[in-house]
Amino acid sequence: MDKNVRIDKYLWSVRLYKTRSKATEACKKKQILLNDQPVKPSTQVNEGDTFEIKRPPIIRTYRIKQLLDSRVSAKLVPEYLEETTPDQEFDKLRKARETTIIRPKGKGRPTKKERRQLDKLNPYK
Repeated sequence: MDKNVRIDKYLWSVRLYKTRSKATEACKKKQILLNDQPVKPSTQVNEGDTFEIKRPPIIRTYRIKQLLDSRVSAKLVPEYLEETTPDQEFDKLRKARETTIIRPKGKGRPTKKERRQLDKLNPYK
């Protein structure tokens, strides 16, 4: 096992990103924080490090249990990674999902009155 593992490769290996290039892009956009610092894709990770992934409206937190340099099956991911996201973050996610409005298909564009009602419900405007 290689003791030097890049963060973009690790994120891809534990299936947090579908491709390594998407993990690299997330690092470049400063969506990944390693020990509370934004990282470059080439940053080396160690066992015990914590990192955060910003995916609005929540920030997910993980702790590295073991290093690996090749992609593993979804069943094996808990051996290498532990999620430590606080419950308050999941509450934010639930609240955001509750406020999402789904219009029936074929209903057409909202009228001006419906648009105003939708804008009142949207907490992000």
